[in-house]
Amino acid sequence: MTGYEAFAELSQSRDSDERGHAAHLAAMAYLDHSGPADEHAALYAALIGFLDDSSVKVRAALAYGLLHSERAPRPVILALLQDSAIISRAVLQYSPILIDADLLPIIVKGDIAALTAISQRRKVSARLAAALIASGDHDLIIRVLERQDLKIDGSVLAELARSRGTDGRLRGALLARKELPGTARLMLVQQITESLKTCRMVKGALTAERLGRILRDGTDTAVAIIGEAEATDAREQFVETLVDTDQVSARLLLHAIATGRVMFFASCIAGLSSTSASKVFTLLEAGSATTLQALFSRCGLSSNVSGLLVRIVLHARTADLADDVAARHYVLTALTEELINEYDGNIPAELEEAFCYLNEQNISLARKAARGVMAAFDRTTHAQLPVPREQQQLVLPAA
Repeated sequence: MTGYEAFAELSQSRDSDERGHAAHLAAMAYLDHSGPADEHAALYAALIGFLDDSSVKVRAALAYGLLHSERAPRPVILALLQDSAIISRAVLQYSPILIDADLLPIIVKGDIAALTAISQRRKVSARLAAALIASGDHDLIIRVLERQDLKIDGSVLAELARSRGTDGRLRGALLARKELPGTARLMLVQQITESLKTCRMVKGALTAERLGRILRDGTDTAVAIIGEAEATDAREQFVETLVDTDQVSARLLLHAIATGRVMFFASCIAGLSSTSASKVFTLLEAGSATTLQALFSRCGLSSNVSGLLVRIVLHARTADLADDVAARHYVLTALTEELINEYDGNIPAELEEAFCYLNEQNISLARKAARGVMAAFDRTTHAQLPVPREQQQLVLPAA
């Protein structure tokens, strides 16, 4: 324990290290004080006095003692905030005394070192996060977006996606944010699709036709996943945007129901038919084939497309299309065969896109289902495939 005389001697020493020690002691004593008010006032006066010390080491020792405390005197913290850069940045990053009104003017000045310090604070409000993003510094924006503990307004993220969505790293950071609105998320997915189309490595690895199928299927899957999340959270803007921009195709509706995205499918049908979502859910769960046909016709779909959707909805009532790959493969195979038999192989033009979708999905699902069957077979049996008794040599004709 340091007595007053020893403290006074340290405070008046010509050695900056000793004065720094005195400043730190004063800070600790002030924060821990529980005695008479006059003693507390004397300690406060000592802190003010150390602010005028000519040595940055002394003022830094004072700041170090007060940095993390909510009991630090606000005038002293504000004075240290205007001190040398090394002290100011530490105060910006750690002091809980500072509020948004203290920090926003500093953000406006645009000093990147100060902005970085603010972005590393334990708590950053949505208002501060928006101001940091508005600074425009790429690395700083990434730093803010990667902090999942921060709340960022969805409109800020949407504007960022619109203005800077072509940047791959920033796009990834945006897609990782739960607050990103569905419409902005879809915009980024479409930009990713366009980037993959023009990527030399991707173009060189796949034929144009196969690449187109993969990207189209991937985009449909992304739209369905985004739409399912938006519908689950009762956000209707995403589906409204799809309907208004005519992006809800028969293929997308088929993909939604075939992959078990029932909430998204129902939201699309509700938006297209101008019917309440609750009524659509009731009809999808228990409506007759005739009622479903009328509902889909109200969406502006042709009778053939409506009939196809009726069939897949009826199948979906008895199968887990979301998680069971084999069930999905069975349902799509059944639909394909029904179409071929009903139209005697002459598929109507309005169903060609849907028919191609069923074929594409069946190829993919057949592979997935086969892998699952073979893996299960391998785990449950030790049987070996039969080997022919006699190996007949293949004789090739002479060249």
